[in-house]
Amino acid sequence: MLPRDLKPEDFAGYPPEAKKLATNFIPTLRKLPLSFLPGLLREVIEFDFKFPVERKARERELDNLSSLSDVRLQEWFQDFAAVRLSTQLEEFEWAKAPAQFVERLSAHLWSTHQIDAFRSASNRYTDRLRAIVPLEPLPVPRLGISIVGQGVTSYEDGLFRKLRPHGAYYAHVKPENGLSQLLDAVATRAKAHAVPYGHWYIDGGEAVAHDSTLTCVSYTALEPVRAALLRKMQEEIDRPGMGPEALRTQMAQMRPSDLGIGRNHEREHHDEVLEHFQVSLLTEGSGTQIFSTSFTQWAAREALRRAQPLTLLVRFAPRQRQKPMNELLMANTGAPEFDPVGSLIDGELGAYYNWLNQQRLPGAEHSSFLVWFEGHSQAVAIGPATPRGTESASPVDLTQLLNWTA
Repeated sequence: MLPRDLKPEDFAGYPPEAKKLATNFIPTLRKLPLSFLPGLLREVIEFDFKFPVERKARERELDNLSSLSDVRLQEWFQDFAAVRLSTQLEEFEWAKAPAQFVERLSAHLWSTHQIDAFRSASNRYTDRLRAIVPLEPLPVPRLGISIVGQGVTSYEDGLFRKLRPHGAYYAHVKPENGLSQLLDAVATRAKAHAVPYGHWYIDGGEAVAHDSTLTCVSYTALEPVRAALLRKMQEEIDRPGMGPEALRTQMAQMRPSDLGIGRNHEREHHDEVLEHFQVSLLTEGSGTQIFSTSFTQWAAREALRRAQPLTLLVRFAPRQRQKPMNELLMANTGAPEFDPVGSLIDGELGAYYNWLNQQRLPGAEHSSFLVWFEGHSQAVAIGPATPRGTESASPVDLTQLLNWTA
């Protein structure tokens, strides 16, 4: 089937909102090249489980495509139309299973040496789309907070070397009640600027008491889900002929109910969007099932990329020590042995990536960022009012740092 043959019944298996969206734009979808359309439908089919920012972006994209004349559409997509596809790809039921088509398309592009041309076409399309979609002003500048080093009693090497040139390093931070101060500040922002999924708290261990206005994801809370996923992974690995690509495809198709999430829809605080997000962290991330620092870093990256929160507090926790992979993949193998210092090093680099990812979002020039060595006196603050590459030996608490950074 080719895009021109699309019919409403091709979207019958889509969730309600996704089906409505795709059906409404069928005349536009029929005009798009096959090398491009399934990638768009891969996002549309998950529309019901997307964050508000993602949903708005997809609606705007389709609105803008539908407003283009045929000549403009041809100009926008001529590079995609030039991609050579195999007969097998053209015969694949891509409208019903767009994600699987995209996997096969990727392999085809690599094997036919068209991947560079496809990437260039994708980049040009993204640039065009950004140019015609105006950015909405933020209700408040973004704030990112990373807390590293939980459980480390002492560490003599220097910290935050990658972040220091971009802000101010503080060597005498008062650590007392530091976590509470930061959580209180985040909760205050969430109450003052209420936005769905706009204020997050991600914890690599067990989440501490926090305000209900925050969207919270924690590694410990997902322990039963991780165990269920590891059992399924082990079962698939033990099957004859099961390779890494097939395993990845199996994991990408998993839904919350497959891992025991959301079976009781009557329970309090049921949130399908967040549940799908949590499953994606474990099925799409590398090492997120077994290393808390990997989980925390990937969760922060995906929250920033997808939800684009106004506030993001990320707390790294000790991960288990490295072991042979067969042991790590086995669920219920006893209490893990933790590596606090190694986790501090992971968290320090993770904090740097959190800042980089925050800088990629709209409004980056007005955003602020704080990283703190938990329980200790070292921190770096970055913001429009903070001189770059400076150091301070004056006693200060974390609340003051946040006020100065904004």
